[in-house]
Amino acid sequence: MPKDGQGTASAYAIVDFDGQRRRTKTKLRDLNPQWDEKFEFLVHDPESMTGETLELNVYNDKRTGKRNTFLGKVKISGSSFAKAGSEALIYYPLEKRSVFSQIKGEVALKVWYVDDPPATTASSEGGSGSEAAEAKPEKAPAEGEKKAEGSEKAAAAGEEEKKEKGEKKTEEAKTEEKKSAPTEEEKKNKSPEEPKAEESPASDAAAAEKSKPKEEEEKQKAPNLAVASPAKETQPAGFSGDLEIRPSVAAADRTTTGGGGSYDLVDRVPYLFVRLLKAKRSGADAEKRPAHAKIVIGSHSVRTRPAKGGDWHQVFAFHKVGLNSTALEVSVYEETPPPPPPSSSSEGDKPAAAADTRLGSVSFDLQEIPKRVAPDSPLAPQWYTLDGPGPGPDEAAAAGCDVMLAVWIGTQADEAFQEAWQSDSGGLVVHTRSKAYLSPKLWYLRLTVIQTQDLRLPPLPDSKARPAGSVGPELHIKAQLGGQVFKTNRVALGASTNPSWNEDLLFVAAEPFDPYLTISVEDASSSSSSVVVVGQARVPLSTVHRRLDDRAEPPSRWLNLAGGDEARPYAGRVHVRVCLEGGYHVLDEAAHVASDVRAASKQLSKPPVGLLEVGVRGAANLVPMKLAKDGSSGSTDAYVVLKYGPKWARTRTILDQFNPRWNEQYAWDVFDPCTVLTIGVFDNVRFKQAEPGGTKDARIGKVRIRLSTLDTNRVYANTYPLTAVHPSGVKKMGEIELAIRFSCPSWLNLLQAYTTPLLPRMHYVRPLGPAQQDVLRHTAMRAVSARLARSEPPLGPEVVQYLLDTDAHVWSMRRSKANWFRVVGSLAGLANVARWAHGVRTWAHPPTTVLVHALLVAVILCPHMILPTLSLYLFLVVIWRYRARPREPAGMDPKLSHADGGVGPDELDEEFDGFPSSRAADVVRMRYDRLRALAGRAQTLLGDVAAQGERVAALMSWRDPRATGIFAALCLLASLVFYVVPFKLLVLVMGFYHLRHPRFRDDMPTASFNFFRRLPSLSDRIL
Repeated sequence: MPKDGQGTASAYAIVDFDGQRRRTKTKLRDLNPQWDEKFEFLVHDPESMTGETLELNVYNDKRTGKRNTFLGKVKISGSSFAKAGSEALIYYPLEKRSVFSQIKGEVALKVWYVDDPPATTASSEGGSGSEAAEAKPEKAPAEGEKKAEGSEKAAAAGEEEKKEKGEKKTEEAKTEEKKSAPTEEEKKNKSPEEPKAEESPASDAAAAEKSKPKEEEEKQKAPNLAVASPAKETQPAGFSGDLEIRPSVAAADRTTTGGGGSYDLVDRVPYLFVRLLKAKRSGADAEKRPAHAKIVIGSHSVRTRPAKGGDWHQVFAFHKVGLNSTALEVSVYEETPPPPPPSSSSEGDKPAAAADTRLGSVSFDLQEIPKRVAPDSPLAPQWYTLDGPGPGPDEAAAAGCDVMLAVWIGTQADEAFQEAWQSDSGGLVVHTRSKAYLSPKLWYLRLTVIQTQDLRLPPLPDSKARPAGSVGPELHIKAQLGGQVFKTNRVALGASTNPSWNEDLLFVAAEPFDPYLTISVEDASSSSSSVVVVGQARVPLSTVHRRLDDRAEPPSRWLNLAGGDEARPYAGRVHVRVCLEGGYHVLDEAAHVASDVRAASKQLSKPPVGLLEVGVRGAANLVPMKLAKDGSSGSTDAYVVLKYGPKWARTRTILDQFNPRWNEQYAWDVFDPCTVLTIGVFDNVRFKQAEPGGTKDARIGKVRIRLSTLDTNRVYANTYPLTAVHPSGVKKMGEIELAIRFSCPSWLNLLQAYTTPLLPRMHYVRPLGPAQQDVLRHTAMRAVSARLARSEPPLGPEVVQYLLDTDAHVWSMRRSKANWFRVVGSLAGLANVARWAHGVRTWAHPPTTVLVHALLVAVILCPHMILPTLSLYLFLVVIWRYRARPREPAGMDPKLSHADGGVGPDELDEEFDGFPSSRAADVVRMRYDRLRALAGRAQTLLGDVAAQGERVAALMSWRDPRATGIFAALCLLASLVFYVVPFKLLVLVMGFYHLRHPRFRDDMPTASFNFFRRLPSLSDRIL
C-alpha cells in the first residue's frame, strides 16, 4: 500500500521473538521490496517454543514520508515452525493493526528451527560469550536461498546483544563453579545406598560433584529433547507423542482466571485403590516359586497374576458404591508345582492338583483407609506383616512373610486409575479400556502426467490381437498408491511416439506414507479385456516435493520405464510432476459436520482460538442390546466415542448397565468455532468374542453439537435423547448426559475467525470438482478407518464410519423428504411476507392498509430514509427475538430428520440396502418404479422453472414477433412517461394503484400477467 504520498513506500520490517528484535534494511521507493535477509533468534526455553509467537511488523520509513508508517503485520505461532530441511517459502497476508487500518499485500517468509546445543554449554565449560558464539557452528541455509547481509546497524545491534548474553552466562557459570560442597539439605536427600563418608578429600570432592542438584543436568539435556518434539510432522499441533494434550493458551488463561481444573465438569466418583507391589518370603528357594495375591471385599474377589519373586506391580480400583463389605482382605498364596505322575500308575489315573499354599493375609477397615485427592502426591506403599494361616501344614512356610502395598480412596481423576484393574469395566480387558486415538495425517498427492517419449511397445500375443479397423495402440497412464488406482484418458498412438496427456491425478496419502507411487503405461487397444503393460516406474514418496500454495509449480522429472521382460529393460520414459499438496484440507467427513478445516501442512496452521471441554457423565434408560436366547433378559455394555478434529476419545465400557455412569472428561483445542463435535454411543460386542473383528459393535445413538451455538465460558449440562434408525424402524435408545464448555481467552480472535474463509486458500484458487471431492472424501474415510482399526484396542470401522457419516450422500427416501421440508421451511418466511402483502392489497385489515399508504407517502417524500429505516427495523427484530433464543445446544432432531413417523418399512430397508443392491428383483423393480414417479415430479418442476426463464428471454428474441413488438412499444411509451412524470409521483401513483380497494379491482388476472403467460417457451421443442 503506498504510504509516502507519491504512490510508493520505503518499507522495512521489524521481527520480534522471545524478547529479541531484529530489523531489516530499508528498501527505498519500492512497492515490491525484496530483503533476502536471514535472522537468528535464541530459544531460551525450548519446551515453551510452541507457545511463543513470531511477530513481524512492516513500516514505511519516516524519513521519506509524512503519512501513517504502518504497512501491516504477521503473527506466526511457534507450533507451526518447521524443522531445518523441511521449511518452505510461505506467503502470509498482511494483517490490520486496527479496524480502520488500510493494509494490502503479502510478505514471503521462510521460518525454521535448528536442533543446536545451547550456548550455555559452551560458556560453562570455559570461555567468554564471544568464544561460545565463535564455537557454535553456523547452519547453512536451504539450497537455492539467497544469503544477503543486513544493514550495519542491525548487525552491530545483534553482535552487542550476543556479547551481553555471553557475558551474563559466563558470570552465571563462574558462580556455579564456586560451589565446592553440597548443602546440608542435599546431604540429607542422598539415597541410603550411597556410602557414608569417611574418605579422602578427593572422594569428598567427587561426592560433592555427585550431590549437585539434578536440575542443572536436566537444563543441559532439556533443549535437545524439547526442541526435537515439534519436528515431528506426523503429529498435529497441540498433541505430544503419548496422546496427551499440551496445555494451550486458552486452558492456561482459564485456569489463571479462576476456572475449574481437570474433571470439573463431571462428578468425582469414589474408588477404593489397592496397589500391590511385591511380597517378601522366607526360605532359600522362595524367590523361585511363583506367588499371587488375592483381594477379597465382600462378594468381590480378584487375584493378581502369578509372578516369581512375588513382584506384581498391579493396581486395583473398586467402585465404592458397589462394595458390600466394610473389610478389605489381601491374602498371599504360593503356588505349589504339581507332583510328577508315578511310573506305576495306570493310564487312566491322573495326579491330583496340588493346592496353593496360603502364606497369610492382612486386613483393613474401610472406615480407616485414607483419602487422596488428585493434586496430592501418590501414597507411598508400606510393608505389612502377614497374619499366619494358623496351625497347620502351611504355618512353617508362612513364617516371616511380608507384603508391600498401598490402600487409599481416590477418584477417577487419580493417575493410577487409567491403568488399573477396574471393577465396573471388566477388569483388565483390553477392549473395555478408555483410550485416545489420533487420525492419521492426510495429504493430497497430485500427479501431473505430461507426456512420454521413446516408447518401445511389446509385441502383442495372438490372444490379445488388436481388433480389425483399429488405428493403432491406445495408451493410458495408470498410477497406484496403496489400494488407490487412477487412470488417465486414452490417447491414440499415431505417427508420433510421444503422446501427451497433461492430466492431474489426485490421491490421498496418509502418514506414514506408502513407500512408492507406481506409474505404468498400458496399451488398452487389444481385443481382450486385459491390458498390456508397456513399462513401469516407481517414485519414492520420501523424495516428493511438498507444496504449500500455487505460486510455484513443483519441479518436473523424467522417469525411466522398465519393461516386463529381459528383452526390454528400457521401455521409454515418462514426464511427470509429483507433489504433496500441503495447502489443502483433506476432508475425511461430510462437509456439513466437519470438525477440522486446517491445512495439511503444519506451517499453515494458526494458533487455537479456544478450548473445548466435554464431560461424559452418563446415560439413562438404555435399551437391552444383547438378548438371551429365550428373550427373557438382556444386557447392554455401553461406551461413548467422541470425535473432534484429528483426536478421537473413547470412554471405558461399563458392563451390564442400563444406566451407566462414566464421568470422564476430555479437551480439544479449537481452531475454528464453526465446527461440529460428534458423540456416539455404542454397545461393546468385541470384548466377548474370541476372534477380533468377527462381529461389529451395535449403534445406540449419536449426538452432534455445533460449537458456534455455544456461549463462551459457560457450562452446558444437558441430557440428549439417543435415537437410532434401524431397518425395522426408528427407536428411542435412551438418553446421554453431557457437560460442555467452550472457553475463549480472546473475543477479538474469535470474531475475526468469522471473517476468514472456512477452508484454506488452495480450495479457492485451485478448487476441486464436486465429484472429485466425493471420491477423495470416501478414500480418506477408508484410510482413517483402516488406521484406527489397527490400534489397540481397535476402534472398529463401523464406529468410525458412523461418526464420519460415510452414507450421507447415499440415496434415501427419508432424507429426501427431510431436505424437501427443509427447503419449504426456509421459504416459509417469504411465503408469510407474500400472504401479508396480499392481505394488505385486498384490504383484509383496513387499518393496516391505511398505515401502509402512509408509509408509502413517507418513503416517497424521504427516499434517503429507506435504507436507515430498513436497517433499524431489522435491528429491532433481531433484538426482539433475542428473548426467544435457544437456551441450550440442540442435538439430533427426529422430527427434522423425518424419522418420527410416516416412514415405511420398505423405505428404511432401501436406506440400509448396500450398493449394489442385494434385494430380490421384484423388490428392486418396485423401488425403481417409485423412484421414477418421484423423479417425474421433479422433472416437471425443473421444466416449469426453465419455462419461466425462457419466457423472459423471449421478450427480446422476436420468436413471437407480435409479443416482442408489443414489448418494444411499451418500452418506448414507458421511456416517455418516465421522462415527463417525476419519479416520486410515478412511484406514489403505482403504489396507490396496487393497493386500491377490492371494489375497484377485477377478479380476473391482470393484463401484464396474461401477456407473460402467453410468451413462448422451448417446452414445445422437447422430443
